[in-house]
Amino acid sequence: MNWELELVIYIFLLLSAIVALEVKDLLVAVVMTTVFSFLVALLFVTMGAIDVGFTEAVIGAGVSGILYVVVIYQTTRHSKD
Repeated sequence: MNWELELVIYIFLLLSAIVALEVKDLLVAVVMTTVFSFLVALLFVTMGAIDVGFTEAVIGAGVSGILYVVVIYQTTRHSKD
């Protein structure tokens, strides 16, 4: 029963990684990397590493996602029109 859940998580991991790499908008890329990190945390929990999954969720999905969004909003766009 556990391998079915892991397979679904692996498929969503692959999809979120592809979207994060191919998208042009930086904010969408940050959101997708945060989703990727949260899915990795879920994968750790399903494999039995609860402490590693919790740490990944807090640091990987939480803190770094917020920091990336703050950095994106602190920058400005320069267009060459």
